[in-house]
Amino acid sequence: MDFQQILPWIVFLFSTGMVWALFGLFSSKESRAQQRLEELREPGARNSDRSGDRKGMSVLEKAAPTLSKALEPKTDLEKNNLRVRLANAGINAPNAPQMYLAAKAGLGLFFVIIGGAYGYIRYGMNMQCVMALTIIGSIGFYGPEIWLWMVRRSRMERIFLSLPDVLDLLVVCVEAGLGLDAGMRRVCDELADTAPDVCFEFGLCNMQLQMGRQRKEVLHDLGIRSGVDDMKSLSAILIQTDKFGSSVAQALRVQSDTMRVKRKQLAEERAQQTSVKMIFPLVLFIFPGVFVVLVGPAAIMMINNLLTD
Repeated sequence: MDFQQILPWIVFLFSTGMVWALFGLFSSKESRAQQRLEELREPGARNSDRSGDRKGMSVLEKAAPTLSKALEPKTDLEKNNLRVRLANAGINAPNAPQMYLAAKAGLGLFFVIIGGAYGYIRYGMNMQCVMALTIIGSIGFYGPEIWLWMVRRSRMERIFLSLPDVLDLLVVCVEAGLGLDAGMRRVCDELADTAPDVCFEFGLCNMQLQMGRQRKEVLHDLGIRSGVDDMKSLSAILIQTDKFGSSVAQALRVQSDTMRVKRKQLAEERAQQTSVKMIFPLVLFIFPGVFVVLVGPAAIMMINNLLTD
């Protein structure tokens, strides 16, 4: 085995050692004073086991500021947009933007190393190696963006489809004599399994109201956090009813009927699109088989007749 065959393994082991040393640097044991400060900030973790997953999370939390520093948004508008996108996906942790940017940077760096090692072993030091490094590194860097888009879109669709049923139960609760806060708590208890995303948002609103935030701010954040236009309309209606003292039950009933009609129209639209979407699988997969079954025997007979003549 010559030196050229050993060199890729040396590069791989050296890169792995550098990454391991980097994580080891950030995972150094924290002082007792820092532990006490963490316990005072999070009383629920005072008696919990700090081993296992907690140590893994501490490594990521310590490495996150350094990894995400290069990708941090420069303006407040960009920071707010990132936080809103994460909230639309159901990620509301205070350090969620920093952890998300750290994941992008870490995966991008890791995939760049993998792409460079693969390109060097496969092609050597040439432009093909650079292309492999760029493509694989881009996959690692933009992978979290694709994942966030998919999770955000799926959650918004679930909220849109389950919101009319939630509003129907909320109307029943309000008309039965419960207040809006009590009705939302009742909805969370009854529909926690069928509409978990909406119940999570309502539960978060109740918690914020109990902490003393103004109802207007809580309802406004509810619409922004969900990302669904119908939820934003519902928040605006509830803010107006609270401001002018109008009937909450009537406003909820009108909004529920409107959303149910919109959901029905969406189902009809998708049903009408089915015939158009079926053209491509029919042409590509079904028609060739039918053509072979119908025309194949006749073609074989014609070929045999031509050969005999």
